[in-house]
Amino acid sequence: MYVEQANPIRQVAKTYNARVPNLLDLAYAIGATLTSPVWGLSLWRTGKWRTDWRGRYGHAKQLADHPGKTLLFNAVSVGEVNILRGLIAELTERDPSLRIVVASTTNTGYQRAVEIYGPRYTVVRYPLDFSWAVSRFLGRVRPDAVATVELELWPNFVEACARRGIPLCVVNGRLSARSFRRYRRVRALIGPTFGRVAFAAVQTQDYAARFEQLGAKDVRVVDTMKWDNAKIEDDVQGSAELAAELGVDLTKPIVVAGSTGPGEDRLLIEELPEGVQLIIAPRKPEWFDAVMKACPGAVRLTSVRAERQDDPAASSVPTQRSWGADDKRVFLIDTIGELRKAYALADVVVVGRSFLGLYGSDVMEPAGLGKPVIIGPHHSDFQDTVDAMRVAGGIIVTHDPGKAMRELLNDRDKARQIARAGRAVIAQRQGSTKRHADLIMAMLADHRRPEA
Repeated sequence: MYVEQANPIRQVAKTYNARVPNLLDLAYAIGATLTSPVWGLSLWRTGKWRTDWRGRYGHAKQLADHPGKTLLFNAVSVGEVNILRGLIAELTERDPSLRIVVASTTNTGYQRAVEIYGPRYTVVRYPLDFSWAVSRFLGRVRPDAVATVELELWPNFVEACARRGIPLCVVNGRLSARSFRRYRRVRALIGPTFGRVAFAAVQTQDYAARFEQLGAKDVRVVDTMKWDNAKIEDDVQGSAELAAELGVDLTKPIVVAGSTGPGEDRLLIEELPEGVQLIIAPRKPEWFDAVMKACPGAVRLTSVRAERQDDPAASSVPTQRSWGADDKRVFLIDTIGELRKAYALADVVVVGRSFLGLYGSDVMEPAGLGKPVIIGPHHSDFQDTVDAMRVAGGIIVTHDPGKAMRELLNDRDKARQIARAGRAVIAQRQGSTKRHADLIMAMLADHRRPEA
């Protein structure tokens, strides 16, 4: 009987690899302890401490044996969850036996994933990157492959996948200049994580260069799937009902401000032209109350719905609102997943997180609905898409939203021209979802599940 001789070099390597996650766990624990006053206060102030802590510790649903393969998507928040819709549909059409699991980190992302995918697919909470939480999570979900959206590469998770022979890829990859600068400072530590990625399907050549500099070996430029998710259509189901709920007057001009950031609500309310209605949908729930402070007379969607629950007889009657001569006609969408309905009502759309020093938001969804779009000068997270639309004349980039709103509302021909140009760019750039699906299907075909 053959007995393998002990190899001291291999033994040292095994011992080192086994200890690396533990050292990282220690670093996480120390960092969390030192910064606990900051993040603890933030969790308490925003209410985010009310979360699925068991899920964050890796207690995902134990999945049963499955004859086909299991593909796990990691989508950190609402935007990443939304972008997977077309890709998941494409993959399951190609392989009906493929089991899809969607993991999300944030509370809003998880809620959105349940809403979109819950009836058909499994939705779980993505674990904290402690080795024990990751190990428990992977043992319960048992994926054959993992696709992480945009960037989300956590060292312990990637290492655990490598140990189990689970290929991991990046889809719709994005690495901004500011994130790249941070990663580059710790390249010696983060490089092995990037190096273990099976492939990175990224949006632009600039992103590809950054992934490669950080150690990724197989990087493909396939554009962004957001072009495909920007459906070109004129109407959105439920938009008329939303207008009726809020009491929006469809005979008067409507500006919709989507994904706004702190302070932009006040800026837009102050700049609102006379006689124009403003629908505001902040990017994050913790920013909802600021709109009411900036405009105490605003109509709040959840309040309207609560009043109707108290009076069921009024549930089918449109909200009536008496406005004074000097009142600002402002409506607050303080829910998740209804911004598209609001966009469908707009004469002009202002895309937020772009006027006061943040990094922009998605401009493609309102453009796909045929709306003239305004965005501020700070949009580095969406630089490529904004540049493409600006070159084609399909968007207005400005530091003065009030002036741009008045210009488009007063010159409807110009507004229609911008809307048509924006749609044309979207139509020209679509196709990334199918390219992503090709890469993922090839990865799954090459993977052989380890023997139990």
